[in-house]
Amino acid sequence: MENNNALKVLREELDWLEAVITQCMATYFLQEGHEKDWMEIPLPDLSLSDSPYADMVEKWNLDIYARLAIALSMAPHLRPEILDIFFTKNQMHDRGFTEFGGLTTKDYNGFLPTGETLCFLLTVKHPEMRYQLMELLGKENILYKEDILILTETESHLPWLSGQLSLSRSWFNYFLTGKKLMAENSASFPAQKISTAMEWEDVVLDHLVLTQINEITAWLTHGPTLMEDWGLAKKLKPGYRALFYGPPGTGKTLIATLIGKTTGREVYKIDLSMIVSKYIGETEKNLSKIFDVAQHQNWILFFDEADALFGKRTQADSANDRHANQQTAYLLQRIEDFPGVVILATNLKANIDEAFSRRFQSAIHFTMPSVQERYQLWQKAFSGVCKLDKSINLEAIAEEYQLAGGAIINVLRYCALSAITRNDTLVNQQELLTGIKREFKKENKTVFITN
Repeated sequence: MENNNALKVLREELDWLEAVITQCMATYFLQEGHEKDWMEIPLPDLSLSDSPYADMVEKWNLDIYARLAIALSMAPHLRPEILDIFFTKNQMHDRGFTEFGGLTTKDYNGFLPTGETLCFLLTVKHPEMRYQLMELLGKENILYKEDILILTETESHLPWLSGQLSLSRSWFNYFLTGKKLMAENSASFPAQKISTAMEWEDVVLDHLVLTQINEITAWLTHGPTLMEDWGLAKKLKPGYRALFYGPPGTGKTLIATLIGKTTGREVYKIDLSMIVSKYIGETEKNLSKIFDVAQHQNWILFFDEADALFGKRTQADSANDRHANQQTAYLLQRIEDFPGVVILATNLKANIDEAFSRRFQSAIHFTMPSVQERYQLWQKAFSGVCKLDKSINLEAIAEEYQLAGGAIINVLRYCALSAITRNDTLVNQQELLTGIKREFKKENKTVFITN
């Protein structure tokens, strides 16, 4: 029933859009009724409507221009045929009217509105409305801040408004169902939400590392108060930037997810394989998608193996060098302007460009665990249903084999599988040592196992 009401409201909004388009075309072609103003067409009354779309319009007090833009971006999804009128040909040039804008693609024959399409509707009767359009599509507008409307970026030599005007898939789903989709690991948003079932008591951390992590959680908890109520926004850059560095398996990703879990923030791991491009300008464009979507979402952005993006700049001896340096400068600016938390992780701190390092609020070194820490990690790993045989000297294992926490968890996985295939829950020494040997082999390290 609720879904039917939500769809009914959207249909009424599109009925209004269709009437607006018809009037604007009559005005443009001087057809019957051309003297009328599209702005006089009554907007659907949403005051008594109980739907996600109506709630959003009321919450943000959206005006007629914002509702027109949203309705236009919804039309290809719910009523694409009302846009077919924009395919009208200019008889003089035997082609479409430039001022109508619009796109078609090889996979879709319908009319896809662009910024120019919205501009036509707004200004056909009121040319002075172009300023209103700039404000409507500007970065300070709520439609941009909340990632409701998307105006696709165009190449620098193309008109700004020639980009496709589309509706966020997440918001469209919200208008229909009342639920927003999670951001997906896709070309439009090359990042993936990460989480953990573990808690702080499940990890073993050096005291200094824990102190520095507490600083990040304190910022997430009290940052808005410091910036706004204490007036530090005049003196400090927005957001918080941290560098996690150290060998693989020492907990960098896990700690990022635990920080998010503790503070109620979603953590998104950036997929560098979908971002880094050999083509000039493409990497920046891909990164822009990340920061634009995350700008107002209160997320933590986690860049693993960050030196692929934030590595040291080189002498600008070639076009490729200059491009790489420009890319680094762009990243630096976007990170500095980002109001949320950015965590960069790398195996070697020396690989990160100093321009970034100077701007980190904290640089946290995740070292290989000490003997005592390894002993605790082994204890925690085998503290559940899967346990070690009592004959195993865990202190000797911890002292002899230098493994990080991630590797110890891998050993647990191997041992648990071995035990369950025997219909048992106890792990014997041979299984444990074989699991350890497998981990050393991954790193091409030789280990001498003594029984």
